Amino acid sequence: MFSHIMIGTNNLDRAKAFYDATLGALGVPAGSVDRHRVFWRTPTGVFSVSLPIDGQPATTGNGSTFGFACQSAEQADAWHAAGVANGGTPCEDPPGVREGANGKLYLAYLRDPDGNKLCGLFRMPRA
Repeated sequence: MFSHIMIGTNNLDRAKAFYDATLGALGVPAGSVDRHRVFWRTPTGVFSVSLPIDGQPATTGNGSTFGFACQSAEQADAWHAAGVANGGTPCEDPPGVREGANGKLYLAYLRDPDGNKLCGLFRMPRA
């Protein structure tokens, strides 16, 4: 459905370090810098951060969350730990299992150094 997602940052070097660490925990290679942007490319899509081209500060979207697929609860924990170690801030409940209409999910929430809300998500197998 999506070709790419791009979010704003106010500090490209800080964002690259943060996302290299968190996405690296998911097996994604380090991002590549292109002028005022950084791109992390995978076979299933592209994630990017950019300095705003209008020269105004980057801001977060109230109610926005960007989710990253994890292959296990342990990988979601590693993603979360890498984020906290690289300037991210835990938010919502601590990482763990949440039950809903679509089954059990293992969720880990962070805010990146620019305040964007992120989620590491593992869809647990049905018993």
